[in-house]
Amino acid sequence: MTGRGGGSRELKVRVKDRRKSQSSRAWLERQLNDPYVARAKREGYRSRAAYKLAEIDDKARFLKKGVRVVDLGAAPGGWSQVAAKRVGAEGRVVAIDVLPMTPVAGVEFAHLDFLDPSAPEKLKALLGGPAMVVLSDMAANATGHARTDHLKIMALVEAAAEFASEVLAPGGAFLAKVLQGGTEASLLGALKRDYKQVKHVKPPASRTDSAELYLLATGFRGSRG
Repeated sequence: MTGRGGGSRELKVRVKDRRKSQSSRAWLERQLNDPYVARAKREGYRSRAAYKLAEIDDKARFLKKGVRVVDLGAAPGGWSQVAAKRVGAEGRVVAIDVLPMTPVAGVEFAHLDFLDPSAPEKLKALLGGPAMVVLSDMAANATGHARTDHLKIMALVEAAAEFASEVLAPGGAFLAKVLQGGTEASLLGALKRDYKQVKHVKPPASRTDSAELYLLATGFRGSRG
């Protein structure tokens, strides 16, 4: 649509339901006006997060045909959908979440808390061999206290990184969601020892006002043992 000044102007959807809180209306407006949300609906992806993984992989190219992939914190399944499509029928995708997830074609799902002591061995059994990619989009429930939230998500990232070191084949990749404010120095040190390249990335699909970043480690050097 063209405005009076001749430039293009986007039409914004406004939520006027006063029964909802202001924060709820703001969240709903953001969803309704988000082009990635609309695109996900058109293209059959379960969440806009699918495009975050797709954009990261478009550059790093770790989701190769035929490889084994683990998706930690998979529900509702957007990342699993992308992974399954890219590794193809020759590959294998194993996913886990504490929340239920509707089945995704080509994905084996474990309805289990990753921090449950039995989870790592169950995932290894489902994999049936070394993985080439470990993905983690896990996030702890927000408390509203920035430091506490940072510590909670870093604990999940550290657990995911430890698991990755146990299941990845040499040359494998680890991708995990973190928060801006920096990855803990001890974790970065361990990753730089275990992988050839470690960096933070923020794909275009990640909202600019979001505190999330993704930690990408590639070129796994092999088991620490």
